[in-house]
Amino acid sequence: MGMAVMITTRAKYHLGQVVRHRKHPFRGVVFDVDPKFANTEEWYQAIPEESRPSKEQPYYHLLAENDQSYYVAYVSEQNLIADYSGEPVDHPDIPEMFGPFSDGTYPLHFQMN
Repeated sequence: MGMAVMITTRAKYHLGQVVRHRKHPFRGVVFDVDPKFANTEEWYQAIPEESRPSKEQPYYHLLAENDQSYYVAYVSEQNLIADYSGEPVDHPDIPEMFGPFSDGTYPLHFQMN
């Protein structure tokens, strides 16, 4: 019997929350959280060394938007701040995963397939 691994990292942001990047001009909705870095080493090495975040922190999958486009972003907790603009995010995949925007957050859909 394997011991259950306790996840000690508490994610600061929650699913459905609107966040923005500290340095880059984009915002997004959290749709998944990894308790620590879970992307490829190649992805990690592509980040300039002086701004490479620690792997030992939560990483967030975001349905993101900037002025030009919509995309999925993968961002470390240290590079995110809560977005209090009260503005919805217009990413086209949001309605599939979440209910209507209210009070700065999107409720998760719990649909059974």
